[in-house]
Amino acid sequence: MSDAYLALEDGRVVEARGRVSGRTRGELVFTTAYTGYEESLTDPSYEEQVLTFSYPLIGNYGVREERFESDRVHPRAAIAREFTEDVVEWLDVEGIPAIDHLDTRELVTSIREEGAMKCGIAVGPGATPEDAKAELADCKGMSEHTDIGAQVSVDDPVVYEGGSDATVALIDCGAKGSITDSLLERGATVHVLPYDATPADVAAVDPDILFISNGPGDPENFEAAEALVDEYVGDLPVAGICLGQQVVANALGGSTEKMSFGHRGVNQPVRDLESDRVVMTTQNHGYTVGDPGDRLNVTQVNVNDGTAEGLENETLGVLTRQYHPEAHPGPNDSLDFFDDVLDLVSTDTPVATSD
Repeated sequence: MSDAYLALEDGRVVEARGRVSGRTRGELVFTTAYTGYEESLTDPSYEEQVLTFSYPLIGNYGVREERFESDRVHPRAAIAREFTEDVVEWLDVEGIPAIDHLDTRELVTSIREEGAMKCGIAVGPGATPEDAKAELADCKGMSEHTDIGAQVSVDDPVVYEGGSDATVALIDCGAKGSITDSLLERGATVHVLPYDATPADVAAVDPDILFISNGPGDPENFEAAEALVDEYVGDLPVAGICLGQQVVANALGGSTEKMSFGHRGVNQPVRDLESDRVVMTTQNHGYTVGDPGDRLNVTQVNVNDGTAEGLENETLGVLTRQYHPEAHPGPNDSLDFFDDVLDLVSTDTPVATSD
């Protein structure tokens, strides 16, 4: 056990038990997921954030690499009521500060009432409240991380051969690995391209679909991905998940905005406006589409707050989801999204060439 302090933007300093030593800072958020801690901790959408688990015991079924969504832990620090030794050992190897034995119920309530907030953490022998406050003083807001895509994207194109049914250009803004897996399982070949890929890079792949992935931060900072949508919409089907939906909306005349505390968990209810069916979904985002503009129709909404969960333009071949249909860690209600995306493919759809 070691000293640990969490300094919050509202002025409080919370004392805790230190599990993994270190100094760090980030936007303090919470997830309501009661399973899937391995998936959450390896989700690139948590880059530059400090993740609080609302479920009290984290690590009760161990740590298995096959459940990871990427090759590393992305939150800058992890907080729980109690971590098991398995998770502590994993976070220690990853170099991610971790604290527990604090009232996470109060912490989650504060985030819900005040919104996601900046924080600083100091953990280790001799750590002081002043150390945590110093980290807080250096903490940036999420929109200030203007090149966050570079932290989570592939550096060079990667090809996954899945079959001949369709070729997908997946723009990696911080993509979860299960998105690629879901496309491969349906016979698609997936070309994973960097977040700052150019129209010429996409044209070189000769894809059937342009797919914008999930990712961290403010969608307005992903200008290259937005430019790709603008370039190819109408010539290629366009799909997007999470940040991808927001990027597509911005490209097609809509607008996005920061939420108070976001949607993060595996129990977010979404209603389809055509069928009136409600499905439970996995979500992890702090921004949302505030105005879809004139070119996109809202097809699904969040039951709790009415925010846009699905957008579509049948004429242009655009289909997006704010939540994570790939269902890792679950539930499985919305896996058919990938079937719908691949159904957009038409053999006579031309690929636009860049100027």
